[in-house]
Amino acid sequence: MTGLTIGELARRSGVSARTIRFWSDEGVLPETDRSAAGYRRYDASAVARLDLVRTLRELGLGLDAVRAVLDRTRGVDEVAAAHVRAIDDRIRALRTQRAICTLLARGDHTEREMALMNDLATLSAAQRQQLIDEFVDATFAGTDPDAPGSGIATAMRSLPAELPDDPTTEQVEAWVQLAELVGDESFRARVREMAVVGPSQTVPEDPGPDAALVVEHCGAALAAGVVAGSAAAEEVLARVGAGGLDRAGRLALAGRLETFTDRRVERYWVLLGVLNGWPARQPAAPAFEWLAAALRG
Repeated sequence: MTGLTIGELARRSGVSARTIRFWSDEGVLPETDRSAAGYRRYDASAVARLDLVRTLRELGLGLDAVRAVLDRTRGVDEVAAAHVRAIDDRIRALRTQRAICTLLARGDHTEREMALMNDLATLSAAQRQQLIDEFVDATFAGTDPDAPGSGIATAMRSLPAELPDDPTTEQVEAWVQLAELVGDESFRARVREMAVVGPSQTVPEDPGPDAALVVEHCGAALAAGVVAGSAAAEEVLARVGAGGLDRAGRLALAGRLETFTDRRVERYWVLLGVLNGWPARQPAAPAFEWLAAALRG
């Protein structure tokens, strides 16, 4: 058999002789025969096989995948579908890295933030989600699901904190801040306190002031500098439905509000909102803090 030499096959296909030799050694393009001098020879079908190998390699498939297609142990459609998924994963990773680089270009980051951004760039989506899952599991371990404050545990368990496929710089920054927040032991302790608060601090038949009214009226009072204990403060208390409480009732309500009001916890929900693209909401914690102070005043 005469066949084609490596040089002839290279000239016909446009693939270098060195690459053809490597692919032959790897078994994806076996020679048909050897000359008397030991030189490799390839038949005409090797040209078609070489074109397929080159096409699959240019698409980024590894030699194992190419070999599986050539050996017909896997179909081209199956291999291509798997490769599409791999490409999609890579695109998502590159988009995240782009957003991180944009954030880094702004400068002025702490060492902790730099470390978290490195984690964000290197960890898989499942590993990033695990950071939140571990926070929830550790914070609420052993808590009573029927406890008065259990709603916060349920909500934090049910809300994933994952980056979108094409994150904005703000979403990357939100993830970094969220990861830093859930790693703070004092934050974990505060959230756990909310979840296990005793029934003596709650009054089931009294849901307390309407949140929307508190944000509207107490928020306006805070912005206007209304002082607790003043006549103006009493008018605000009346507007939110707390003006008729006696001293004991006011102190009890203030205690409940202080237990379930924390700016860091509210920040947790804000950051989740940024990650999930939710509409921005006006911060409520400052208004409830003012209400608690007004009740005590």
